Amino acid sequence: MPLYLNEEQTMLRDAAQQFVGEAAPVSHMRALRDANDATGFSRDLWKQFAEMGFTGILIPESDGGLGLGHVEAGVVLEEIGRNLSPSPFLTTAVTAVEALKGSAQRERWFPGILAGEAVAALAIDEKAKHGSAVGLKAERSGNGFRLSGVKQFVTHGHIADLLIVAARTAGAPDDDAGVTLFAVPKDAVGVTADPQRLADSSLAARIAFDSVAVDADAVIGEVDGGRTVLDALLAAGRTGAAAESLGVAGGAMDMTVRYLKERKQFGVPIGSFQALQHRAAHLYAELEVARAAVLKAQQLLDAGDAKAGEAVSVAKAMAGLASTLAVQEGVQMHGGIGMTDEFDIGFYMKRGRVLAEMFGDANFHANALAEASGY
Repeated sequence: MPLYLNEEQTMLRDAAQQFVGEAAPVSHMRALRDANDATGFSRDLWKQFAEMGFTGILIPESDGGLGLGHVEAGVVLEEIGRNLSPSPFLTTAVTAVEALKGSAQRERWFPGILAGEAVAALAIDEKAKHGSAVGLKAERSGNGFRLSGVKQFVTHGHIADLLIVAARTAGAPDDDAGVTLFAVPKDAVGVTADPQRLADSSLAARIAFDSVAVDADAVIGEVDGGRTVLDALLAAGRTGAAAESLGVAGGAMDMTVRYLKERKQFGVPIGSFQALQHRAAHLYAELEVARAAVLKAQQLLDAGDAKAGEAVSVAKAMAGLASTLAVQEGVQMHGGIGMTDEFDIGFYMKRGRVLAEMFGDANFHANALAEASGY
């Protein structure tokens, strides 16, 4: 991995690796699950992320942040994935920050994010599968708007201080134009959340908006022109989820390779069997290809390149496929113990599955690439 990163990024990786590995290993996630924790993550740990400077990675220096990029955010996300650490880092310090960068709302929310006190959630999806349709209505009311509708799969939505909501201010649900983004505080009257446990024990909520009143200052970007900000938010989220998926895959592979070296059959380590060696080598190769795709997407996003969108879709799809291969091979090569709750490998499979769906799965992005090429 050092070959992919410069000296500063390598130092950040080393710091994140040590901090996350010690403060939030897999046992941390297991303890939250066993306690049926209603928040879904540790608020104390979130403040520790802030103390390490991680929450300000994408926040510009002029706003008190580090002014770094998606490569650096991905370094932290990979360690979060490797340790299965429950954290609002992706939704808050990556996607929400990306959405708020050019908005006056940053003055209200960035200080809380920098302090590890504020948590943001994305109220984007409305159906079982991720898509581009926006049907939740935002109707003009006095000097502001009233929001009515339902959003699904809102990670941390039940405890978020800030909801970034994609709403329809003009046109039909499938239209690109006519979308507006709103910053809605958690105490807005008419917002109700129904949190549900996902396969990986994280919490995502169904959020209902019952004529929720917001003023004009809540608009992020331009009225009817929110698709540009939404696309930037989604690109950041997809690339971030891809980086976390790499971490999940890497953690699963490391655990599996250790098991291949330790588990003995017929008096020898099972890792000495050529068939398993071939499978481990194939997995390593697939992860390296996916890593290159993710890094390319991060670099193009940081450079503001016009081709970043296509690279993001490639990265999200490839990271999802590689992660799926890693966790499936991991469970299978662990044998019967891999199917038990006692062993950690199953947790990697569950987290990998949720990340694969988040912000669009491999099929979604393959279709997006095909449509972009005129198919």
